[in-house]
Amino acid sequence: MTEPILRSAHTCRLGPADLDEIRALLDTAFEGDFSDDDWDHSLGGIHAWIRDGSGLLAHGSVIQRRVVHLGRSYRIGYVEAVAVRADRRREGLGGRIMAELEEVVDGAYAFGALSASAAGAALYAGRGWRVWPGRIAVQARYGVERLPGEEGSTYVRGAAGCGLPTGSGTLVFDWRDGDVT
Repeated sequence: MTEPILRSAHTCRLGPADLDEIRALLDTAFEGDFSDDDWDHSLGGIHAWIRDGSGLLAHGSVIQRRVVHLGRSYRIGYVEAVAVRADRRREGLGGRIMAELEEVVDGAYAFGALSASAAGAALYAGRGWRVWPGRIAVQARYGVERLPGEEGSTYVRGAAGCGLPTGSGTLVFDWRDGDVT
């Protein structure tokens, strides 16, 4: 078996076979609970993946989003589609993926954000991501709508050289189809 190799590229640099392989990993890792909207959310940014001789082992991506906090709009890196193949979990692969994505956040965005599942929360907390202490909302068609179901699972991390927005308050995310966060 070959040593696991980490690579990264923008979505536009991935071919159809690459994207099909990533989607298959995500469908399997999320046990069928990875929708077409979830897939769409993971595209258009930087992907990081790890593979060895047995195939694709792990994946994650970071895409650009807009978040408003206390009247200021921030360009943030939103982490999506982080998954590790079931037979290779607890080997540090998720941490390697996150380190690559955090480098992108540090170099290109005001801060990072993500929505953590119960299974993934320990990975993010262990890397210094913290639960946003305030409210979570979305800029919907007819105004701002609070998303209480996302409170407690939305994690944030300041980018290198930048802190997080001060205070707690509400993070108002841009609208998108499917799960907003």
